[in-house]
Amino acid sequence: MIFKKGLRIGRIAQRTGLSISAIRFYEEQGLVQSERNATGQRVFQQSDIRKLSFVMIAQNLGFSLREISHALSRLPDNRAPTLKDWEKLAGQFEIVLDQRINALQTLREKLTSCIGCGCLSLDRCALYNAQDRAARLGTGPRYLLGDRPDQPDQA
Repeated sequence: MIFKKGLRIGRIAQRTGLSISAIRFYEEQGLVQSERNATGQRVFQQSDIRKLSFVMIAQNLGFSLREISHALSRLPDNRAPTLKDWEKLAGQFEIVLDQRINALQTLREKLTSCIGCGCLSLDRCALYNAQDRAARLGTGPRYLLGDRPDQPDQA
């Protein structure tokens, strides 16, 4: 199954758990590149298993294909990525993940209290957002988006 120039698409699918059509799609998106062997079949490098696994993980974490593609574009083209290459790439994602974790923790903490929606349908909302003060700061859940009740109105 291993050819002189790499692995056939079926083997890559078997190793990653992705369907062949998904691998072709990711190839069309430029996330991996294949070559053709002497019989015209797609063949991939061993390192593409790791790249495709990264794509799956990153998508499950909510990253867009554009973000993933941008990150993968920083990996070397002329050789298989090293552990150091992957660590550098992971470090870039850690910053964003930390920001998302902080935002989710804030949401969890504020979810049962007023999030500045201005609905005033709960008795407690009148305490946090009396007379719909949050609406003067803009649309949406203003306090959840980072505005503070003591913040001056937007002009």
